[in-house]
Amino acid sequence: MDKFAMIIFGASGDLTKRKLMPALYSLYRDKRLTGAFSILGIARTAYSDEEFRSYILKELQHFVKAEDRDEEIMNSFVSHLYYLPMDPAKPDGYATLRERLEKLTHDEQPDNLLYYLATPPSLYGLVPLHLKEAGLNTSGSRIIIEKPFGYDLESARELNRIYTSVFEERQIYRIDHFLGKETAQNLLAFRFANGIFEPLWNRNYIDYVEVTAVENLGIEDRGGFYETTGALRDMVQNHLIQLVALTAMEPPAIFNADNFRNEVVKVYDSLMPLDDVDLNEHIVRGQYTASGDKKGYREEKGVAPESRTETYIAMKLGISNWRWSGVPFYIRTGKQMPTKVTEIVVHFRETPHQMFRCADGNCPRANKLILRLQPNEGIVLKIGMKVPGAGFEVRQVMMDFSYDQLGGVPSGDAYARLIDDCIQGDPTLFTRSDAVEASWKFFDPILKYWNQNHDAPLYGYPAGTWGPLESEAMMHEHQTFSLLMSSPLNLESEAMMHEHGAEWTNPCKNLTNTDQYCEL
Repeated sequence: MDKFAMIIFGASGDLTKRKLMPALYSLYRDKRLTGAFSILGIARTAYSDEEFRSYILKELQHFVKAEDRDEEIMNSFVSHLYYLPMDPAKPDGYATLRERLEKLTHDEQPDNLLYYLATPPSLYGLVPLHLKEAGLNTSGSRIIIEKPFGYDLESARELNRIYTSVFEERQIYRIDHFLGKETAQNLLAFRFANGIFEPLWNRNYIDYVEVTAVENLGIEDRGGFYETTGALRDMVQNHLIQLVALTAMEPPAIFNADNFRNEVVKVYDSLMPLDDVDLNEHIVRGQYTASGDKKGYREEKGVAPESRTETYIAMKLGISNWRWSGVPFYIRTGKQMPTKVTEIVVHFRETPHQMFRCADGNCPRANKLILRLQPNEGIVLKIGMKVPGAGFEVRQVMMDFSYDQLGGVPSGDAYARLIDDCIQGDPTLFTRSDAVEASWKFFDPILKYWNQNHDAPLYGYPAGTWGPLESEAMMHEHQTFSLLMSSPLNLESEAMMHEHGAEWTNPCKNLTNTDQYCEL
């Protein structure tokens, strides 16, 4: 997009200052944004151009790493910023928006326009219709929409209907920043560029798969948003199921946007529909409670005193196809966990016979492949090796690769990568409309079940712990209790996580060091 204007709806909000502006600054610093471009912020807050630039410059000092700050480049970057105070929900401001864009682009018919909806989801269906009424849905424009795209299957279909009535599918970019992370993309290269792994990537050699995305923060003054969203809409229906798709998908015949996204949709279509047993026994939802100096969810600003909104969810799902039949995928996400970590753990089957002595009496159970998305992106392969000396004692060791070991080569910012892809017109890492609907089709029964069964369990867990003990029962029928938990399970929790003879991988051994990845 040469000589383009980017319009950010919700420019005074948290997402803009924390993610979008640092990402755009990094693109500018790396000379990915060049020439005549403008970034126009829109929100109800009353800023002038200069006040908005000063505000963003101050926030960049806070949210850009010290080693990446360059005062001269920062000042040059913010000179491209402009601001228009208006309410995106009201149609009468869009004529003024059009006039402002004509001045910024020096074009009576602005065309190269990139819209970014960093707004509450309640505006997702309004903004495109107002753009159409103002004639701002030109053929050269593109629009990026944050998640969640819809609250359920019906609303997602309605949003798709609205967007496809205003834009063509090629102009619609439904963003999932997890797909902008290097490790998520490297999973594809790891699988499809290495002949030694792909032959093992199936039900014959893989026992089960875990996908985890947890963080050690609460909702951070976003009670109004989170009350209408919850963990399933916020993380599972988009982020986690995308990671499941990357792990489970078949290799595309040709690696391009259409073929890649076709394979993602095939995974969603292969998800085994949830029955009554799944809804009752294979899904655990929780809500963090007060612990120490940490507030409980119901004590957060904007949260109802008797809220039933989940801040934690763990579930088991299956994929009904030739490659994955019988292999369970366990996914979990939660707020106020002991640490922040996102990872995919592939558990391979154990050797059919353990013939060696085990070092320190601890036998390596099976090989694990751990793909870390954050905080320290990389890949770990756990294998058994002989302890030096007499005898044949075997100990499990880790072959560990992380991006920060590549001589200072940065792994890059996920938002920067995805915004750059949108500018370049590459939709590969963005979600297509059929994938959105296929995902919601699978998860919609969960929401309906919770709405229709108000007595469905919602377990409390103290802030700073690993979630409800009940979630452990899903994987542990043949084990004693998970090493992830600091205390043994009660007898009533032995039903959900134990039926597969598996255990959650503990993402962090030293719970006091929450900035580092470590594994038990």
